[in-house]
Parts: sequence; structure tokens; C-alpha cells
Amino acid sequence: MEALYAKNKEKQNGQKLTRQTTLEAHLGGKGSMKKRYPKDHDSFSSSEKQRVEKAKMILAHEKAIDEINGSLFLIKSQTGIGSYRVEWNGIKWVCNCPDFTKNGHIRICKHIIALELYLDLKFNKIDEKELKPKPITYSQDWPRYNQAQVMEFELFDQFLYQLVSLIEEPKKHAKGRPKLKLSDEIFCCIMKEYSQLSSRRAKHLYHEAMQRQQISCNPHFNVVSRTLNKKEVTPLLHRFVQLSAQPLASIEADLAVDSSGFRCSTFGAYCEHAHGQKRMHNWLKAHICTGVYTNIVTDIVITDEYVADSPQFKKLIRNTAKDFDLRDICADMGYSSRDNYALVSRYGGKAFIPFKKNATGLAHGSPLWNRAYHYFQLHKDEFMEHYHKRSNVESTFHAIKQKFGETIKAKNRLAQENELLGKVIAYNLTVLIHEMIELDGISDFMCFNGLKKEVSIKDHNGFGD
Repeated sequence: MEALYAKNKEKQNGQKLTRQTTLEAHLGGKGSMKKRYPKDHDSFSSSEKQRVEKAKMILAHEKAIDEINGSLFLIKSQTGIGSYRVEWNGIKWVCNCPDFTKNGHIRICKHIIALELYLDLKFNKIDEKELKPKPITYSQDWPRYNQAQVMEFELFDQFLYQLVSLIEEPKKHAKGRPKLKLSDEIFCCIMKEYSQLSSRRAKHLYHEAMQRQQISCNPHFNVVSRTLNKKEVTPLLHRFVQLSAQPLASIEADLAVDSSGFRCSTFGAYCEHAHGQKRMHNWLKAHICTGVYTNIVTDIVITDEYVADSPQFKKLIRNTAKDFDLRDICADMGYSSRDNYALVSRYGGKAFIPFKKNATGLAHGSPLWNRAYHYFQLHKDEFMEHYHKRSNVESTFHAIKQKFGETIKAKNRLAQENELLGKVIAYNLTVLIHEMIELDGISDFMCFNGLKKEVSIKDHNGFGD
């Protein structure tokens, strides 16, 4: 019995040794990966370095490689969704991913690199630290960034003055004490949102603006509260969001859509009254479309907290398309619908919206939906590279909330919406200031003077559209 066990053990060891020898032959001998992928990567081109880093990101996934046999492996995609077959054909490793299918005669793909690194770790005992992907970093022009931060407060009121000067004042129909100019009222509202001061403490800002002749007088501190409660101010502020993004229309073509909540200072009493639960804050939901390069907000729709996202997509894209040429439009799967895909295509763009788990490729009158579904299924890595631009809209919301606060101080619904619009206008102006300095030498382009000839914000009542 012991002899039989020893014989079986020897057979298993022989099979294991043969398998290991086969894999090492595929690798081209021990230590080959160290020669092909040295730790410092000094001799690599930038594209080769990127593929190696992507391969390391693949290996960072749990169960990234599934070994079928000595010549066939399943390698997870970089996104972690789905796998690709990597097989030894007797001469080289072959992968069924789109990159290798297209460029396999020139270079190997990241999935083959991931497999070779995995096998090198298994047989050649390289250090596991070498397989850890480098953290993604983004370059920053710190001198210009610092200059933009230092000059922002000085330039903000100048940009704001140019913007509000587009307002055509309503005609005076009655005698009596002259009213404040509408442009002065809105100037004070947005300046207060930028400063994040209370109405009383922000009064000195109005005095300084009057000395610089940006407003006609130093108004009472309550002027901001009264202005935010005016129904006719809402379309004006919404139009200012669009106008403040116009100077960057030649830079931005890839856009992202999403929504986020802003907490109000008021409470919903129904839940406490009906269910005895602790009272909860009300929320406003901001649906925005933002550029992925500068993070400028091109349009905004404000709704109550439980309103669905997808129906707002059409309004955002239609308004943005008036001033921007659309290319890639990214949104999460909450916006996934045939109508939204068709709308983006109608304006010359390409939608990158993931499909829900229960989605099918059935056209139902939309061939575009069918093509997009199969592109998503067959080229997920390529799709996700475009889709991940969507993360910029999260950065935009974070910047607005960090800089201007995520709490709405106004008490009623109309004033709350106008206050949130003021925050977004203030944010857009800061983006313009930073881009003016970072892009250098285009200050004339960044000003609103060129818009005055084309845009006059008014309607039959003298207010915004």
C-alpha cells in the first residue's frame, strides 16, 4: 500500500514538474520577465509603461487569473467585468481581446503582460511589491494654480460685473422712490454666495463694490433676501449659468451628467407627525451637465429630492447643445434609455451610458440602442475608458460643496432654488478665472464683452426668459 502511494506521489510530482517546465518554456526561461519588464522601466516608451501599469491593475483584482490548464488562462478585464482568453498557440501567447485582435502583430496586450507577470511571480519568485500598480497622479501647473488662487478674489467681482451688465433693466412705469437696479440686486446676491458671509456681514462687500462703481448704491442688507424671493429672478440666474459657461465652448466637447443633493435648513414635518420618527432635513436635487476638462457647469435643473434623474437628461443636453459641440456624453446607468441614446446622437455626440443588468439588445425601433448594447458587451474596456470621464462630474459637485457649502440657508422653496443657482454661478466664475490664467493670453476671450452684442437678457416684462 505504501509503495502504491509513493508511486502515485511520484507521478503527480512528475506531472507538476512537466507542467512547470512547459510554462517556463512559454515564458522563454527563468528571469525573462525581469529582462522584458525591468523595475525602473527606463527603456520603455510611454505607451509600454501604460500597458504594464494596466496589467498590474488587472492583477490587483481578486482572482484576476483563472488557470484552465498549462496553456489556457482566463484573464479578468481591467474593469473587473468579464474575462478574456489567453492561450499558448505553440509559438506565442494569443488573446481574444479587441486590442490584441487589432494590434497583436505589433505588440502584446495588457492581458498577456498580466499573465506573464503572474507566471513570473509564480515560477521566478519576483518581489510582489513590483506588481503593485502605481497610484494615478495628475500633473498640476502649480505656479499658475497659485496665481489663480491669489488673484481669484480680486478678479471675481470684475467678472461678475461684466456678467450682470448684460441685464436690460425693466422700464419704470410708476412715479415715486426709484427702485434698485435689477443688475445691482443680482450682483449682491451672487457676491454674498461667493463670500459665504451672512447678509449683514456681507454689507461691506457692497460698499466696496459701490466705490469701484460696480453697483450704483450701497443697498440695505435685506436686499439679498428680498431678491432671492422674486419669481422673475429664477430664469435670469439660470441663464447666467449658461452664459458663464459659454467662453469655454471651444475647449469643452466631452461632457458628463449626474445629480446630487443639497441640504436645506428646513425640516419635513410629515414623517415625524405620521410615524413618530426623528425629523429630517429637506433636500434640493441639482441635475447638472459639466465639462470633463475644465469642470464648468454648462446647464442645471433643480428639482425636489425624490425626482428621477433620467427625465432631466433631455433638458440638460438640449440646452448645452445650443452653445457646445457635443462629442462624448457620459452618465451612469440611471440615465440608460433608448430616448437618451437617440437624443445624444441627434446632436452629433456619442453616449457612453452603461446598460442595466436586465437590459437586452432588442432595438424596439432603435437600431442605435442595439449597436450600443453590443459595443458595450464586446468592447467593455474601450467603453469604460470613455465612461470613466464621468468621474469629473463628481469632482464638480465636490468643488461646489467644499467651496460654497452644501447647505441651503433660505427658508422657502423659491429662495432655496435661487440660492443654489447663485452658488453654481459663483463656481463657474471661479472656473473662468482659473482657466484664463492657466491657458494664458486669452483674457479677451474669457471676458463677457463679446457677448453683449449678441445677448441681452430680457423678455416682454423686462426679465429673463
